[in-house]
Amino acid sequence: MDVDFLGTAKKQFEYYKLLGEKTFEQLNEEQLFFVYNEDSNSIAVIVKHLQGNMKSRWTDFLTTDGEKETRNRDGEFENDIKTKAEMLALWQSGWDCLFTTLNSLEEEDLEKTIYIRNQGCSVMDAILRQLAHYPYHIGQIVFLGKMLANNNWKSLSIPKNASKAYNSEKFSKPKSDVHFTDEYLKKKE
Repeated sequence: MDVDFLGTAKKQFEYYKLLGEKTFEQLNEEQLFFVYNEDSNSIAVIVKHLQGNMKSRWTDFLTTDGEKETRNRDGEFENDIKTKAEMLALWQSGWDCLFTTLNSLEEEDLEKTIYIRNQGCSVMDAILRQLAHYPYHIGQIVFLGKMLANNNWKSLSIPKNASKAYNSEKFSKPKSDVHFTDEYLKKKE
């Protein structure tokens, strides 16, 4: 079977990045810093954590441990971000690091061993690990965004009570070999 794992992984990461950005667009600056209680995180803090993880995991990906000595993971959960612009810059820098590394990888790299906290795993496993981790946090961002936007929320997927029409439109077209993210990513352009 000829599968473009790296291409598919990039599309998945791009899709989840887009979900976060579509959420940010629907919120004002104050909402990005809303904290439900002292044990929860604001959207801005979740972004800071994602950026810290991305910089640590994807910098010198094939040659150094994914948990960098310079990383201050506990500090990622302290809210010292002041503006939406600052938050968006952190968001973008993390994703830039991830995509720069993914774009440099070759299929033959997928079986190489890398280390995260001295635990070895294949490059493919490391990518899959992050494809589980980042959507987990982006789901938190979307959930918070939906609550904060309340009645002004614009659905990022199939809106409530629209499944029948959505499926009808999909099944009205011939079968095709496209990645499910293609239509979402095309709308972004």
